[in-house]
Amino acid sequence: MLSSPDVMACSRTCSRILGLSLGTTALCAAGTNMVLLLPNWDVTYLLRGLIGKHAMLGSGLWGGGLMVLTAATLISLMGWRYGCFSKSWPCRSILTALLSSGLASLGALICFITSGVALKDGPFCMFDGSSFNQTQAWKYGYPFQDLHNRNYLYDHSLWNSVCLEPSKAVIWHVSFFSTLLCISLLQILLVVIHLINSFLGLFYSLCEK
Repeated sequence: MLSSPDVMACSRTCSRILGLSLGTTALCAAGTNMVLLLPNWDVTYLLRGLIGKHAMLGSGLWGGGLMVLTAATLISLMGWRYGCFSKSWPCRSILTALLSSGLASLGALICFITSGVALKDGPFCMFDGSSFNQTQAWKYGYPFQDLHNRNYLYDHSLWNSVCLEPSKAVIWHVSFFSTLLCISLLQILLVVIHLINSFLGLFYSLCEK
């Protein structure tokens, strides 16, 4: 059976791994959001302001990115016992665990919700408005919001027939917002593991005393 010092050592090792993992997912989320700002790797759309509101919101940059990265740094400092975390004080440890978990959860949740709404609304692109009984023929907008009887996520025949510009706008939109959705789900899972690990470490540190 593991002794309290052994469990504490395992808990710190777990914090180091979790901090590194969360930091990696934060960088991936930020990178994915950056790609969404450059459809087809073309900066022209960004300069002309022809980027969808979900990508421009940048939840992958400041939510799943910066907020989670800040939390990951705190978790890593706890694991390595660096700086002000060099001494293990239960109250400080649990407060830091709650703060980092809350920060990472909020950032990941914002990113998750934004990505889900973006997938539901569809991409921002140029389409033929006359096909949707609109007076303006060529316009930028969210054409799939008006398709109440068809879901573009399941009807792949719409992917290359509705959006005229940028080319492959639907594939770009679905691919990278789905990636953001998965990253944020992984972040939430890592936060749950971090909370369990922190409370186990606190419990055994109190038992040791």
